[in-house]
Amino acid sequence: MSSRNSFFIFARHCFTDTIILLVLLLLTACSGNEDSKVDFSKTVQVSRPDGPNLDRPSLRVAVGAMISPKETFIYYRQILDYIASGLGRSVELVQRKTYSEVNELIGKGEIDVAFICSGPYVSGREKYGFELLATPEVKGSHFYQSYLIVNSDSPVQSLSDLRNRVFAFTDPDSHSGKLVPTFWLSEIHEHPDTFFGKTVYTYSHDNSILAVSRGLVDGAAVDSLIWEYYNLKNPSLTARTRIIKRSESFGIPPVVASKFFPSEMKTRVREILLAMHEDPEGSKILHELMIDRFVAPQEKWYDAIREVEREIEATK
Repeated sequence: MSSRNSFFIFARHCFTDTIILLVLLLLTACSGNEDSKVDFSKTVQVSRPDGPNLDRPSLRVAVGAMISPKETFIYYRQILDYIASGLGRSVELVQRKTYSEVNELIGKGEIDVAFICSGPYVSGREKYGFELLATPEVKGSHFYQSYLIVNSDSPVQSLSDLRNRVFAFTDPDSHSGKLVPTFWLSEIHEHPDTFFGKTVYTYSHDNSILAVSRGLVDGAAVDSLIWEYYNLKNPSLTARTRIIKRSESFGIPPVVASKFFPSEMKTRVREILLAMHEDPEGSKILHELMIDRFVAPQEKWYDAIREVEREIEATK
């Protein structure tokens, strides 16, 4: 794919601040108690996958919010091209709005490999037969957290102070952006539907950070890796937010393969990722994404997520 095409794909993934501000302002002006689901993401229009085809020359890959925000999509494109080059195949990017849509496509074999979030991995592993390939290591760790953030000028000091206020979730299936704050509320015998005055879905962690920093929502739960990325790359944004609560540590979002993807290809993709940091070109791409390297994952790293899901289910 040409650099020009990569640029246009990247551009279609990014909303201007003006659009985000307008949508959020309209949203917060509305009344009602139901969750408001707002699509802050642009999906790349690609041909609809037509099911498992083990002989096709292209590698179909989906990219979720893994380590850094959508503005660094160009570097994910480079990772995909790097993998495809190692395989001797072209790469075909498949984008969808929600985590659940991507899960279903992987499960049907319409996507070969995906960079997905931890919550969707745990929820989809048994149902769709995902296979772990690799996990990013960031600052020497393969774990991350959920951060509860508010505006730096907000009087809010704790989760309890957010009662009857406007709160931003990312995706309905997001672990750090939805399940963790729901779990925190269950610990005090509360539920998002009755605790918050209004909830919205931003469909990306960077949009949630932006909404909090602009004071358009009162609070949000975001992926610690994405907040830390912004804190390094664009501190003027995170400077207008304040972390008031941190979760326990959970396994970092992994790279997975469809059960329909040939075993020899899974092995090759795994080898390419695990050795990427040893190659100057690969190392440069990882550096831009603040990834040290990819490591071989262990299923037990995701047990804490399963425990959170069990705790939430037990309170229903």
